[in-house]
Amino acid sequence: MQKSRRRLSWNTAALFLSYMAVAMPLPVISIFVTRHLGFSNGVGGLAVGISFLTTILFRGFAGRFSDTRGGKTCMGYGLLLYAAASAICLAAAWLTARPVLALVLLIAGRLVLGLGESMAGVGMLSWNIALLGPQRSGVVFAVVGASLYGAFAVGGPLGLMGIERFGFTGLMLLCIPFPLVGWAMRSIMPATQPQPAKRNVPFLRLIGTLWRQGAIVGLQGVGFAALGAFIFLYFSSKGWQHAGFALTCFGTGFVLVRLLFGHLPDKYGGKRVAMVSLVMEAIGQFLLWSASSAEMALAGAFFTGTGCSLVFPAMGVEVVRRVPPGQRGAAVGGFSLFQDVAYGATAPVAGLLADRFGYSSVFMLGLMAAISGLLIAMTSANHGETGPHGME
Repeated sequence: MQKSRRRLSWNTAALFLSYMAVAMPLPVISIFVTRHLGFSNGVGGLAVGISFLTTILFRGFAGRFSDTRGGKTCMGYGLLLYAAASAICLAAAWLTARPVLALVLLIAGRLVLGLGESMAGVGMLSWNIALLGPQRSGVVFAVVGASLYGAFAVGGPLGLMGIERFGFTGLMLLCIPFPLVGWAMRSIMPATQPQPAKRNVPFLRLIGTLWRQGAIVGLQGVGFAALGAFIFLYFSSKGWQHAGFALTCFGTGFVLVRLLFGHLPDKYGGKRVAMVSLVMEAIGQFLLWSASSAEMALAGAFFTGTGCSLVFPAMGVEVVRRVPPGQRGAAVGGFSLFQDVAYGATAPVAGLLADRFGYSSVFMLGLMAAISGLLIAMTSANHGETGPHGME
């Protein structure tokens, strides 16, 4: 078990470094599109959220690939795609004099990034659940998520500093090496033997079985997506400083809760943990929406991070319990699909809201989504559903 934990820690470090290629550009994509290329907030939000289109479309493929070829291999392809996506966005940065062409290339890079997200995330989770065993799946979900959002906490401010100091071109150049280092780190770890399912459940049926868990995760993702895409522009519209620290506050709250309480879903079950978490997220989104000062907004970002932290692992525990080993990759892919949809749809919708009602309205959207997720969790808390194979 100690060896497996060390391997999980090493793989998590590799993912953390690789994810800097995702985290660093996140708060600056909308800035590049609106201020450097001259497009609207709606187009800026589309450029942020478009990556989730390919993440959504390829979740089923990534799950099956992981189940048949192994999580390590699946993750490796994902990390290489991170580097390729950064290189394509670098090409867009060279074409700011031709904004339409630059936008097309930027969107192409974001689409490649989305495919990488799908393969890296599913591969990492299924690989490490196989290493530690399904009874520790909550810990795997918690630790992996902590590395991702820890990367957001560090990468967000670095991205904002990078675009100010080096421009979008320099930032994209910085992003390329990180996933290559992560790929090299992951390559020295042993693979686990794939266990293809004897009887595959169709992907759509699998999604139908797990829709409650997926909907809860998707709705909690709205608050983070709105914060990540528009927090800088929100602070700028208010004349506040230190917008980058909002992502740091979010990531700090997120990582602290995962490290201190990541064992709770395995111990107490996922639904109760999710309900408490969604209340915390709703408080955070309310503080952001109603903020009268930068300090209040930073507190809202922190509460949002603490609330978002355990929803995914809490619902992930419920998902893993419902499927056989040979379909865990597909189940994780289908379950994650709901969060991808939320992330992909939120940025453009929030951009339209910001254009019409101001930037604070994007956090009202997050507040309503968190409350909706809480209602689903409350009404399904004692639901005696079973998985596609009759597994509780």
